Amino acid sequence: MAKGIIYVMKTVVPGLIKIGKTGINNFEGRMATLERNGYSNITGLKRYFAIEVEDYDEKEVMLDEIFSKSRVEDTELFALDVDLVVQLLSSFDGVQVYPETISKEEMFDQATEERRIKADWSRIPDGLYYYQGNRRGFGKFKATMRVEKGNFIVLKGSTCAPSEDRWKPESRRSANIENDILQEDVVCRSPSTAANVVRGRQTNGWIVWKNAEGIPIDEFRKK
Repeated sequence: MAKGIIYVMKTVVPGLIKIGKTGINNFEGRMATLERNGYSNITGLKRYFAIEVEDYDEKEVMLDEIFSKSRVEDTELFALDVDLVVQLLSSFDGVQVYPETISKEEMFDQATEERRIKADWSRIPDGLYYYQGNRRGFGKFKATMRVEKGNFIVLKGSTCAPSEDRWKPESRRSANIENDILQEDVVCRSPSTAANVVRGRQTNGWIVWKNAEGIPIDEFRKK
């Protein structure tokens, strides 16, 4: 029974992941190559989960068959929820190789919670939502967010207050903001991250983003 590593990586394209296999001694080199050079014209690959298992060739074939309808033809790329894949891989008998700072059981629990949260997100109808308020020391701000297929997109032209938090989400760090005005649309991973981009501090996005009728998006997950 051949022993090897099965891994999953995120890509720069939301919802597109890579599932692959490699030898035990080749993992670090394979990850470095993919993270540096990309794969099949897709860049921004980052390792997310890896596990050392027996019969890794057969297990990779099994994964390919299970997820065949989500596979990009002739590649190891799949249009899948990465947390669904982590739930499956972390259920295998084997030794977790990556990440090293959290256990396999914790990864399973984390993936399960992420999927639960995403289920809440899916209840928000696609369309435009609005957030306006007044932050002490800054003044009034006003923003528009578009929800589209599970993405939360803060639209160009929204007012963005200066960030106050020591830790900033990547969406806020990379946002192109000039004179407190967003110059380009910003894709966020949650309503609260979108609210952080606008207000510049941690904010419960479920409460502050509202539709044209003034209904908070939190109402949609209660239905």
